[in-house]
Amino acid sequence: MMRDLAGAPEGVGARWSAARRIAGYGAALSMGSYLAVKVIWVVAAFIGRAPEGFGTADWVMLNAVTVAMATTGVGLGLALAQRWGRRLPAAPVVFFAWVGAGFLVPMIPYMVAQGLLGAFGADLGGGQDKSGSAPQWETALITIGFAGMAVGLAVALPIYLRERWPRAFLGRLESGEAGASPLVTAALAVTAGLGMLWCFWGMGGTLGFDPAHRDHWDLNGRLLNASSGLWALLAAWSVWALTRGRPAGLRRWIPTTLAFAASGSLFAWSGWKLPMVILRPGGFTTAEYTAVAVAEHTLGIAAGLTLLTAVLRVVRREGPGGG
Repeated sequence: MMRDLAGAPEGVGARWSAARRIAGYGAALSMGSYLAVKVIWVVAAFIGRAPEGFGTADWVMLNAVTVAMATTGVGLGLALAQRWGRRLPAAPVVFFAWVGAGFLVPMIPYMVAQGLLGAFGADLGGGQDKSGSAPQWETALITIGFAGMAVGLAVALPIYLRERWPRAFLGRLESGEAGASPLVTAALAVTAGLGMLWCFWGMGGTLGFDPAHRDHWDLNGRLLNASSGLWALLAAWSVWALTRGRPAGLRRWIPTTLAFAASGSLFAWSGWKLPMVILRPGGFTTAEYTAVAVAEHTLGIAAGLTLLTAVLRVVRREGPGGG
């Protein structure tokens, strides 16, 4: 029998490919709605309608970055959906998919938890969101953009990666696989440490916080940190599992998929927050001391990149298995 999707019967593989196409188009369409809002905000800033607390230059710069990110997200969704996406060079596809998945896929549990808490009347707090007075239609489009892109990537990306590099996802872990290098081992320790720190903050801890800014630490902030902490711990565990071959017998696709998304989350969110901490657009401040924030996000960027190299080394060891 002819096979598709790394060993699945042709009909089953075709259904997975159809799911990839639908999810990819859905991701592109959803991110397109977010892109439209951001373009409107940039245009509005040029006619003197930047939000209170932001200068025109700050607001344009901040939103120009997100316009570029959203445009890339639309392109990524289309690449995952269409045949030409399989012919793109591996390096840019892997990098942009890694960053995009890192930004958005880990937000799915957070958004679910946020919605449930809100439904039960919990006061999540306002944080420092300067766009909180945006019209409801803008807020709705932004929510659809994030949620739709996140779900689309969560479905389309693993199928795309498995179709293109099947051997990295097939079979089970084997004990005695090549261990982690000293650099990867150090990155695993840093990642686990950051994960425990963020979980500690998520549970209400204040170690490393500036007393002058603790009023910024609302329930929403704790929820975000708890989410970041749990995904950092998942990154550490999944890369450890891949490089150590433990637990033996675990299906390989589980740690491979988790390692890709979780290490991307570590890199993407730290890569976003570090410039915010340093440049402070619109008077942005963090609850942490500035030195603590700079250190944690610098370590997050370095650890995320190092864990990605470990995942890619495992993929190369297993062989290309695809185009």
